[in-house]
Amino acid sequence: MDNQGDAVTKHEQLLQHIENLKVGSKISVRKLAKEMAVSDGTAYRAVKEAENLGIVITKERIGTVRVEKKPRGISEQLTFGDVVDIVEGHVLGGANGLDKPLHKYIIGAMKIDAMIRYIDADSLLIVGNRDDVHSLALEQGAGVLVTGGFGTSREVKELADKLDLPVISSRHDTFTVAYMINRAIFDRLIKKKIMLVEDIVERKPRINTLKISSTVGELLSLSRESGEQRFSVTDEWNRVIGIVGRRDVEDLPDDQTIEKMMIRGPVTAGLQTSLASAAQIMMWEGIDFLPIIDRNRKLVGSLTRKEVLQSLRDARNQPQLGETFDHLIWNGFAEERDEEGKLFFHGFITPQMATDLGTISEGVISTLMMHSAFKAAKDITGNDHVLDNMSTYFVRPVQIEDSVIVTPRLLESSRRTCKLEIEISHQGTLVAKAVLMLQSIDHG
Repeated sequence: MDNQGDAVTKHEQLLQHIENLKVGSKISVRKLAKEMAVSDGTAYRAVKEAENLGIVITKERIGTVRVEKKPRGISEQLTFGDVVDIVEGHVLGGANGLDKPLHKYIIGAMKIDAMIRYIDADSLLIVGNRDDVHSLALEQGAGVLVTGGFGTSREVKELADKLDLPVISSRHDTFTVAYMINRAIFDRLIKKKIMLVEDIVERKPRINTLKISSTVGELLSLSRESGEQRFSVTDEWNRVIGIVGRRDVEDLPDDQTIEKMMIRGPVTAGLQTSLASAAQIMMWEGIDFLPIIDRNRKLVGSLTRKEVLQSLRDARNQPQLGETFDHLIWNGFAEERDEEGKLFFHGFITPQMATDLGTISEGVISTLMMHSAFKAAKDITGNDHVLDNMSTYFVRPVQIEDSVIVTPRLLESSRRTCKLEIEISHQGTLVAKAVLMLQSIDHG
């Protein structure tokens, strides 16, 4: 156990050492291990975690470098360095310009006279082995991506180094690299849309905490001052050891300590936990207060159920940029109501939904039934839900371009749960059926 404690301490010391390095400093695992008197493996793990934290990056032909952590969600723009990683390329020249942002990309499938009208500063020209076009793009302030694994001339490389504009080579063809870059932009938009716990915690400037020796009077005073009902209890190292609330100390004398009233070993979450996951954790555990800890298990903030749900509602009101597989499947279905005003959905089976045999994937069928259940439950109760369990029955296959109708029926509903039956039919014939139990994330 002592060795484990020493290892953790060394790891934390390595991370703090890396964080204290000047931005732009080069980092060598071997040199770091020697300076901090640790093994190469320990130093390597610290460097990899620093990379995950966004304070270190590894650049081709340059090595590992200390960088300024980019605030989350500031921009979905790619840099030329991002493009190198995305297209599995290598840099032929202008490596000092890899950190520059990429505003747009142009495919150079036209004559030079027509091409020049589209090339702007900080854009990226995707083109084959045409040295004259490479020079033209650099002179216009644009980077160059050479497809097909081709290189470029020495003069172009020298010009790229002089202007700090990257010339990148990729073995992929023009269509493939354009698709890869476009996919990366959409992925970044999706990630930006997904809210994390840190997005809320960083807006709360003050952390109100108590110690195990704090009294009931101190708890009540802090509650009146802050307006909060529950608090984290921390030890001398600021690690969470419990939580306590006003209700836990009702009718107790002010001079009594909170030690016996606090809940020990509380459920916690990290900064990188998604907000939806935090909501589910609070729902499953039946709690309305969630301490937030950092990588060293030290308290950095807290969330209430009300804050989580409000932020999730705000996120749904934002423009829906980028599409996940679930969105791509569900977007092809239209929402309608029958004569009684009950929801049902209809759409067509697209080739992307099919298996190699040409029939609809069972995973797609399950996704359609889950989405229809969430929509119906929201329509009936006004609450958002997550899936608790699902029993699915696949009755007969459906093939590409078939039209299907998805019909949800409410079986049972309470403040916490909602049970529905979902049927998918084609031309009046049952295709699949499921019974789903949903848990509300809005109760509490």
